Amino acid sequence: MTTKNLIIAGLGLLVLGGCGDKGGDTANSGATPGASAGVNKGESMDIAVIPKGSTHDYWKHVKMGANDAGKELGVNIIFNGPEKEDDKQSQIAMMETMISKGVKGIVLAPLDYDALAQPIEDAVKQGIPVVIIDSGVKTDKYLAMVSTDNENGGKIDADEMIRLLGGKGNVAILRYQAGSASTDAREKGFLDEIKAKAPGIKIVSENQYAGATRETAAKASENLLASYRKADGSLNLDGIYTPNESSTYGMMTVLQQNHWAGKVKFVGFDAAPELIDGLKKGDINALVVQDPLRMGHDGVKVLVEYLRTKKEGPKMEDTGATLVTKENMDKPEVSKLITPATE
Repeated sequence: MTTKNLIIAGLGLLVLGGCGDKGGDTANSGATPGASAGVNKGESMDIAVIPKGSTHDYWKHVKMGANDAGKELGVNIIFNGPEKEDDKQSQIAMMETMISKGVKGIVLAPLDYDALAQPIEDAVKQGIPVVIIDSGVKTDKYLAMVSTDNENGGKIDADEMIRLLGGKGNVAILRYQAGSASTDAREKGFLDEIKAKAPGIKIVSENQYAGATRETAAKASENLLASYRKADGSLNLDGIYTPNESSTYGMMTVLQQNHWAGKVKFVGFDAAPELIDGLKKGDINALVVQDPLRMGHDGVKVLVEYLRTKKEGPKMEDTGATLVTKENMDKPEVSKLITPATE
């Protein structure tokens, strides 16, 4: 039988499985998160893992985790994502490609809250279950979500900012980009926590966006900080918050170039090697870091376990958020979260 015929036959089996096997109940809706036929432990299967992007160190850790799970579970991992984290059309096209290939399941980090909902539902209709990681999406048809509690991550950063400023001062936020559910939640958590716990802190800017790359983030940082430059060249700001790797890197670069680094309290998110270096130098005061290795690993594990047993587990798995400072970064439990990716 040719490869083409094998694929066609496999897709036919998926459709038949969708007609006869309803799987377990899905929380909130009762919908089936994918009705592909059960897969025996020894049977080979292709699992697609589609991240938001492919350049940030964060996604390299996700890939490492997914590949580790693939080796442990004996499945083939197809890892492919857009180059930039603002290319939702490419991510939609990748979803369509994986559906047409008849992969057994998909692990997806939705790049856009609204735009990726339909592709997820399309996959499920074809009997291909989807586990989402990192970020939420406007559908409940996925099997499970494996992610940081992003709103709580924003609150952790806010609590550290409150501590650093003694509960008073002017703080600016450089947001990431509209439509990103994970960073929207972090920004909300930060703002809500400041409002609830520190009335003496004034948020002087919260409507500027970094964009998807380090380059756009640096430009946005320059524009934002120009408004707060005093006549003597210093900044009329006490604190700055950024919610992801690229926005934190772009802001750090501008602070360093203008000799403002270390003179304003700066808390950010994620653990790229350059950001850890900035933390060591005192250019960044604190970072909230995630566990992308676990996220990639457990996203695949949850999916494969469902495919093999047809039993659903919890709808949500929180992979944790940790505050990293210069003082605690060498502790073993923290150090493992900030080690650079090796692939």
